[in-house]
Amino acid sequence: MPSSQTLYPFPADFTWGVATSSYQIEGGVNEGGRGASIWDHFCQQPGKVKNEDNGDIACDHYHRWKEDVQLLKKMGVPAYRLSIAWPRIFPTGKEAEPNQAGLEFYSQLIDALLEAGITPWVTLYHWDMPQPLEDEGGWTNRGIVEHFVRFAEAMAKHLGDRVKHWITHNEPWVVCHLGYAVGEHAPGRTSWPDALSSAHHVMLSHGAATGIIRQHIPDAQVGITLNLCPAEPASSSEADAKATRHFDGFFNRWYLDPIFGKGYPRDMVADYQDLRRLPSGPLSFVQEGDMETISAPTDFFGINYYSRAVIRCETTPESENLPQTVFQAPESERTDFQWEVHPMSLTRLLKHISAEYGPEKIIITENGCSYATAPDSTGRIHDVRRRQFFHDHLIACYEAIESGVPLTGYFGWSLMDNFEWAEGYTQRFGLTWVDYETQQRIPKESFHWYADSIQANGPVKLP
Repeated sequence: MPSSQTLYPFPADFTWGVATSSYQIEGGVNEGGRGASIWDHFCQQPGKVKNEDNGDIACDHYHRWKEDVQLLKKMGVPAYRLSIAWPRIFPTGKEAEPNQAGLEFYSQLIDALLEAGITPWVTLYHWDMPQPLEDEGGWTNRGIVEHFVRFAEAMAKHLGDRVKHWITHNEPWVVCHLGYAVGEHAPGRTSWPDALSSAHHVMLSHGAATGIIRQHIPDAQVGITLNLCPAEPASSSEADAKATRHFDGFFNRWYLDPIFGKGYPRDMVADYQDLRRLPSGPLSFVQEGDMETISAPTDFFGINYYSRAVIRCETTPESENLPQTVFQAPESERTDFQWEVHPMSLTRLLKHISAEYGPEKIIITENGCSYATAPDSTGRIHDVRRRQFFHDHLIACYEAIESGVPLTGYFGWSLMDNFEWAEGYTQRFGLTWVDYETQQRIPKESFHWYADSIQANGPVKLP
């Protein structure tokens, strides 16, 4: 398909891809020497995951990876973002040597991708920590930084001759807030001090691993991925403005600022002290040299974007939170996850990150939507809303690029329907339908539309 079929031509060297993560698709949890992860343990606890679902089989990618590489080839993606299951490499996290069967699994997968002309982008941590490390404190234990660096080094040594694009961590906010503060994700803790110390150690391990990867792969491109949620107040009231500042601080700036060398935001340190959420003293988990390590220069900055937040103060009574006319967003499409579809916020977010933090390159490492559209009587999947979602968000990316944002790549989430964490199998984000009983893969219409857009180097006109 000629590029003239798109009204929004992306730069000639733009990277197009799709993404997955190990626990969400692999299955094979007791095969190849793999140890138990925190998600294996979390799924065994009643009531933690919808329908008591788990990732024991998931999409059976562990056995069907050759078929899935052909699926990627059919889509025509130049790049594929995958993650490494930490317990496949170090079953307890503490072995002296990596598990050879685990190394071989990923080595074969990487070779197959390269043979198909697909560039692998490897994420080291997409939430599946070995359970024995959690038993010793997990991310609250500063010693885990050393374990993570050993994991990063093992993968760099084994795959570095073929893999040049590395992401240290996926979504530290989810790891620390959902996993340690509110308990909605593994490991299921409910402690704000644990969440804040965990956040520090996650980011510290990122900086330490960045140096180790470069040491073994001089031509590596290394970055980190944050999930960012642009926030705006629901009204012009002072109370809503204050609540919005706090939301932005705890969701976005607590991670952005240290990574880009600005340290922890002072207003949030004060907020956390006032709320008694910091451990024994203000930032007592920070040691000399930590902030320099965390802010190690990166080659790109990854952003996962799904929606925005409209913030209304919940502590000030409505009678005092004037004006009482709350600014409501225009009537918007919402996904099956009830997330608002708001592509213009992606453009604004990209412009803000570029202006405020100045990363050399920005990559959209995830962007996608959950819709449960199923095959019709002919086997076709007319997922019109997913096509519209990707179309509109790619235009939002194009507008950011036209304004000068150094956005150099886009990975759609996800290649296929998969295990959606605490939601189990109730949410379908895939460009490919997965029948979890038979493991049949059926490309949706959005799959074919995205393939056409990749070939055109820009979103093609919708039918």
